[in-house]
Amino acid sequence: MSIRTSPWPQGVPCWTDLQAPDVGAARAFYGAVVGWSFADTGAEYGGYVIAQVDGASAAGIGPLQEGARPAWTVYFAADDADRAAAEVARLGGTVLLEPGDVGPLGRMFVAMDPTGAPFGVWQAGDHIGAGIVNEPGGFTWEDLHTTDPEGARDFFAGLFDLRYEEIPDAGDYRIMFGPGEQFPLGGIGPLLGDEEAPRWIVYFGVADADTAAAAAERSGGAVLVPPYDTPYGRMAGLRDPAGADFCVVQDTSGNQPDRSG
Repeated sequence: MSIRTSPWPQGVPCWTDLQAPDVGAARAFYGAVVGWSFADTGAEYGGYVIAQVDGASAAGIGPLQEGARPAWTVYFAADDADRAAAEVARLGGTVLLEPGDVGPLGRMFVAMDPTGAPFGVWQAGDHIGAGIVNEPGGFTWEDLHTTDPEGARDFFAGLFDLRYEEIPDAGDYRIMFGPGEQFPLGGIGPLLGDEEAPRWIVYFGVADADTAAAAAERSGGAVLVPPYDTPYGRMAGLRDPAGADFCVVQDTSGNQPDRSG
């Protein structure tokens, strides 16, 4: 199992969490679809819960904030959240939630890139972010769908020194790499289908994509893209009952990098 206990390098997507109108209902849904158990953080953290796999942190679920819509947020690791927030502004992005401490767990802020896609930044304290990755139940991939892929790529390259590579026959989609990284961290490309606004889509590993899709429908969600095979695994696009979109992937490639450390 790919378990990590040390802080993630700067620029690596290290955490994801969901704003949900009903945290209890979200727990039941994702427990059935992704196989998570949950740990409560207590009233001190506003009802936020940590999704786990065999005791390792996988993702978070918290109450929906006023004026927000149900959605998953991707957080990038940073050595210094305040410095990263200043860079966001310099590069043309917008800081939506100023850097602040989350008790002893870490320091974070939420921003929007110049194309309008929200994202988060996490500076690790006691909580490094995801402890399980590239395994069933773990965060495995993320895509940014946006109106200006080149502009978004320039922004994140400036913010985190990311580089990009093309994929044959993938149009304006590029996979992204951290400095010195051999394995991609995710991708950035254009809006798909009927998408109206730029957004990040997260992918969670599952043991069986077909089973996960069936569980989503049975639990009140929807299958947006039925399970299909790719060179990277069997995938499906899903929507939870509150309207938050995400994907699942069953690794059939055997090429998932080991992110333990």
